[in-house]
Amino acid sequence: MNPSRKTMGQARLLSLLLGAALICAVPRAVRPQSNVTVDGSRQLFAVMCALHAAGYEAGVSALNFHPVRARLREVLLQKQGPAAEALREFYRNHRLADPAANLARYVSFAHVIGAPPDFKFTVTRDELPPEVLALDGFNEILANFDREANIAELWRSVQREYILEIGRLQPPVAQIVLVSSGYLREILKPQSRRTFTVIVEPMIGAKTSFRNVGDRYAVMLAPSDNPPLDEVRHSFLHFLLDPLPYRYQAVTNSRRIFLNYAARAPRLPVEYREDFEALLTECLVKAVELRLRRLPAEALAAELRATEQDGFVLVRALYRELEQSFEKAEPAMNLFFPDLLRGIKIGEEGQRLEKLQFAAAQPPPAAKTEEGAAAEPSELEQWLMQGERQIAAKDAAGATETFERVLSKHPGHPRARYGLAVASVLRGEAEQAKSIFQELIGGPVGDLSAEKSSPFVLAWSHVYLARIYDLEGNRELALSEYRAALAVEGAPDDARLAARRGLEKGFEPAKRPGASQRP
Repeated sequence: MNPSRKTMGQARLLSLLLGAALICAVPRAVRPQSNVTVDGSRQLFAVMCALHAAGYEAGVSALNFHPVRARLREVLLQKQGPAAEALREFYRNHRLADPAANLARYVSFAHVIGAPPDFKFTVTRDELPPEVLALDGFNEILANFDREANIAELWRSVQREYILEIGRLQPPVAQIVLVSSGYLREILKPQSRRTFTVIVEPMIGAKTSFRNVGDRYAVMLAPSDNPPLDEVRHSFLHFLLDPLPYRYQAVTNSRRIFLNYAARAPRLPVEYREDFEALLTECLVKAVELRLRRLPAEALAAELRATEQDGFVLVRALYRELEQSFEKAEPAMNLFFPDLLRGIKIGEEGQRLEKLQFAAAQPPPAAKTEEGAAAEPSELEQWLMQGERQIAAKDAAGATETFERVLSKHPGHPRARYGLAVASVLRGEAEQAKSIFQELIGGPVGDLSAEKSSPFVLAWSHVYLARIYDLEGNRELALSEYRAALAVEGAPDDARLAARRGLEKGFEPAKRPGASQRP
């Protein structure tokens, strides 16, 4: 291409991108429709007002406690009436011990409800985030409180402050949109059904939350002198890149073998162990971030090493392809993506990853004695931890032997029974695994039945049962078990995520050459 023509093309592209990015900086009343915005949310405001009226206390004494939150909290705590009492009773009955998890479910709820006065869900029940299912009935509770407490008037009273805070955040977000879209050579389409919103909410506290349901992406954060722009950029890159592995399924499938390497990494979060599209997108997002950061060579090498030791095995290869191929080409990433993946040499990368030493699993927090010192794990706990390490290493025989040793001394121990069932899954013995999982969710077993009801054991037993039913072709039973996993109070996030994905598309085991299917 003629250099002058290329420069002119880049200038036109920059102009278009700049215009799209700065749409969010125009006052809401006059700005054109855009699929990338910085704004407030009446729904999130209503939910946070309800939480504060119910006694939500996380971060109320923080030094960066926003004046709006401080002022409204005192007003909301004084609200009285039948709806306020019903709200407080609901909150008490559904409160979680972990403040972060407690807030997260309500933030997710706010992301999937429509406007007042009814706050009805905007998606079907099967599309609801798993944590929202535990808040059954909150729509009506919220709607009644919103009317009784006249939250609409409170919302109007804070508009000036919200507009100021939104205005402060618009320029750095516009810069993120400009730089990220420009690097990927993507032009945002204002009329697209896919939307990305940065929601400014002083009532939410210091926690930054990212949610996406279908085509709607949102980052929810409180105003700050040091806003979490890295998290905003990470989320926006997901907004741009998430659809690509699904759009180009054939070339994505041709690189699916890399999931086998990643699954060996003890630190890799569970949501990436069985979902290659999610792993691939996260690796690409991380690679793009590293290109944008322009780190010195030594710092870059350390970042790449740490990232792949955590299990994100394609970051290095994708970084190389971005540098050597994509940046020298002209098509936008949404067109270049297949060539990007084809540039990854399966044999060459596979040989390198075979030698890769993954980082060890993070140890769980040590139990504390009354004096505050960390307690030594008991012999039982040591055996259980050994069996779980063997499971992580796919050592089915070793794990079976370890858990059977535990059960010989502690018959019916639920955590050991669960470990034995997972080992059976690894051995391909689905019927034996199914029998144990059914016992774990179906009633007292042995002399330690009280521990059976731990959320981890219950939720994951339901998930594994559902996967077995999926492989057997019994979708109705599988759906029932996935829903049961989501209904377990206090279920870990990774189990909820696995259940949610099972509801959406069933269980699809990673393809392993010469291996039989297993959940």
